[in-house]
Formats: sequence, structure tokens, C-alpha cells
Amino acid sequence: MSTPTQRKKVKDSPVPFTDTSYNNQKESRKSFTLIKTILQGIVVFVIAFFLTSYLITETWTWGYKNKYTNWRNWIPRKEIVFTEEELAKYDGSDPNLPIYIAMNGEVFDVTSGKIYYGKGGGYSFFAGKDASRAYITGCFQTHLTHDLRGLTPEQIKDIENWASFYRDHHTYYKVGTVVHPPIDPNSPIPPPCNSASDPKS
Repeated sequence: MSTPTQRKKVKDSPVPFTDTSYNNQKESRKSFTLIKTILQGIVVFVIAFFLTSYLITETWTWGYKNKYTNWRNWIPRKEIVFTEEELAKYDGSDPNLPIYIAMNGEVFDVTSGKIYYGKGGGYSFFAGKDASRAYITGCFQTHLTHDLRGLTPEQIKDIENWASFYRDHHTYYKVGTVVHPPIDPNSPIPPPCNSASDPKS
């Protein structure tokens, strides 16, 4: 049996400090500091990456350009549905309006290429209309139409390549679609021509 003196010694003996709450807070601060350091390093790396790209290539993306580097494609917008008459207003004759061209019903803003598609430009005849046939045949006098009758399946397939060119362009972008009236099947097919040119710009 323990004596009163022994019991007092046991009662007065020091207890080791084990504040788990303090230790957890200390660990949390360490983790936060580590995460903060990592994030700061990532930010510095990203800034240095794009700055170096601009200094070397004069672009922020090391010269890489396509629809993903076109900031206009990152802006949500409601697509516009045009009639042929409405689309014709965007032919570059009004400097206050953008310049639109259409490809197989898809309408693209090509204002950034107004040197080509604007008034007096080498491809101004494409502006304000769907001239899909001319893109395939290279006939820029009588084939400025969406009428694809008489073309081969391979030629018609090439129209999708042209549409992809405008969809994936680093400055042009899709704004909507144009609705065409039905083509009279009894109307004459546009006559062939011998001229051909590549309008990609």
C-alpha cells in the first residue's frame, strides 16, 4: 500500500507535453508553405516560358498558330443565321462592318484578312457570299455560287478541307450559317472554265 508521501510524488510528477492540435497546425503550415512555393514556381515558369517565346519568335506560342491560339474562339457567342441578302451586307464595302465569307453554308469572319477579302483585295469577290463552287473549280467569274451540282464526290470532299482551313485559322473564325433557297433542278449548271487559282491566305 502506498503512503501519502508516495501518492503526492506521483501526483506532482511532470506530464509530457503532447498537444496534438499544435502539432497538426504546424504540419498544416508546412504543407501550405510547400504548396505555395510550388505554385509560385509554376507561375514563374509559365511567365518565363511565354516571355522567352515572345523574345525569340515575336509570338507568345513559339510560332504555333491555329484555332486554339485564336482568342476569338475562346469567347462564347451565339451563332448568327443569315439569309443571302443579309450576308451580302458584309462584303467589305462598308468599313464599319466586318467582312464575312461563307463556305458550304458556314459563315466565317475574315476581317483580319481584309487586305485579301476587303474592297480592292485579290479575293474580294468571295466576300459577302457563299462561293463554295469557285473554291473547288478555281473559276472566279461564273462559279461564285454554293451550287455544287455536277462536281465529283472528290471535289465536294475538298470543300470540307477548305472549311477546315477557315475553322482552324489563327485569326479567322466561324460566326454562323447562311440559309440558301432551294436550287431549281431544272436550272442550268454553271459552265466550266479554264482559270484556276489558290485563294488560301
